[in-house]
Amino acid sequence: MPMGKITPDYITDHVRRVLKDGGSAPHSEEVQHFFKEEIQSRGWYTAELRKFAVRFRHAIARERGMDFVVQVADRLFSGRMLEEKVIAVLMLEKQTKNFGDNEFRLFASWLDRVTSWADHDALAHYLLAPMVAADPARCRDVFLWVKSPNRWRRRAACVALIRGARKGRFFAQIFRLSNQLLNDKDDMVQKGLGWLLRETAKTDPKRTVPYLMRIRARAPRLVLRTACETLPAATRKQVLREPTKP
Repeated sequence: MPMGKITPDYITDHVRRVLKDGGSAPHSEEVQHFFKEEIQSRGWYTAELRKFAVRFRHAIARERGMDFVVQVADRLFSGRMLEEKVIAVLMLEKQTKNFGDNEFRLFASWLDRVTSWADHDALAHYLLAPMVAADPARCRDVFLWVKSPNRWRRRAACVALIRGARKGRFFAQIFRLSNQLLNDKDDMVQKGLGWLLRETAKTDPKRTVPYLMRIRARAPRLVLRTACETLPAATRKQVLREPTKP
């Protein structure tokens, strides 16, 4: 096909053919062991998938620009295969400084297409989180996700603040978000919140440990255990000790 007639749909179909032809059936069966949900996978290893994504991005961006790459990624993240969603993110990974609010809203809309923690965490950690860290005003969107009935949006609210937490930012927002999600019964949300608090504790234990002590009587044990993973053993024991009943 002449280069002038190449469309995002054409390129998307090409990527899907490559993913199908280059996959590993035995590894696709192994992938399923990591998930509670039934996952459809081509059996690619992440390292190889990332190499393909980077080569593809360079080739297409050089000819068509990043807007075209975003259009292809949008179509791929609508796919049913795990690798289609992950490669959509990997194509855009480390490019977020070139994106603005329109792209942020587009990537946030992908949360409604998420089918597992793997494609969720790729999207939330590698696209949404650096964009929130780059523009704190986007925290407004994060607090809308907290109220969503969609478990993946609530988990994204946690994961999207991790990049900022690692830079010593967003402490007020993190503790506010945590208070809103402490009663969430979904284990995916609890693991996301624990992950966020763990990163916060690594960055600033002096502020985080007292907060964990305040919430330990009402926080799910999964959240507390995850939050304490990198703390010194004595501190971890103190936080995880069952509160004395009156």
